[in-house]
Amino acid sequence: MSGGRHFPIRSFAASVVLVAVAAGSVYLCYELVVKPRQALENRIREQQGTILKLEQENQRLETYLKILKHIDRRARVEVLRQAKDQQGSLQTTIRFTEVDDAGKPVNASREFTLPGQEVYFDTLVIKFDDHFVEQGDPIKGGALMVFRRIFSSTMRAQDGFVIDQEGQEPEVYAERQASSQFEKDLWKRFWDLANDEKLAKERGVRAIHGDAPYMLLEPDRVYEICLRSTGEVIITPGTRMAPPPAE
Repeated sequence: MSGGRHFPIRSFAASVVLVAVAAGSVYLCYELVVKPRQALENRIREQQGTILKLEQENQRLETYLKILKHIDRRARVEVLRQAKDQQGSLQTTIRFTEVDDAGKPVNASREFTLPGQEVYFDTLVIKFDDHFVEQGDPIKGGALMVFRRIFSSTMRAQDGFVIDQEGQEPEVYAERQASSQFEKDLWKRFWDLANDEKLAKERGVRAIHGDAPYMLLEPDRVYEICLRSTGEVIITPGTRMAPPPAE
């Protein structure tokens, strides 16, 4: 019919092409711009999270390193003499002095003469859970130690010289701060705690045991026995004793 209207095929085709081009442009924009940007933002967020975790871990390690350097108890051991007796046996005389962080005595020095040269420093140690130490808990923020006795390799341990009374809180702790019933009970029930995991856990105790480091003592040397906050008992290398002041 010549009088009818024709369907605008060309206009329709042009519209389809324009829509396709627009859709393609949107797709390309998403693939080339939006998607890479989102991926980059995700990576940045992940990296920021990783950096935050690393910073927190670094702070924890720095705190722990400070704890490792902190000494909760220390004693100075001076080798005064080393000589053979009338029977030809080597005798070692030492002066044992508990000192503070500045090296000043906190109680009276004591002198002991032991047979031989290899000397043991028998201790009892209480270590608390790490988080108490890291948080600086006022009671459980460090380790506790008893200087039980001193003996040598050529004598029986039970014949050693007693320093702190077993079952009692060491005098040095009572002098530094007001003693708590909690600490007194720890020493009173030391071996009960050592043999009862549940009881120890209730009190925040991570480890509880004896520790007896020893040293082959040399004459005219000074050593230090130290208890770190984390519970390690160490003996420092010997240093030359200072000569007595001239009169």
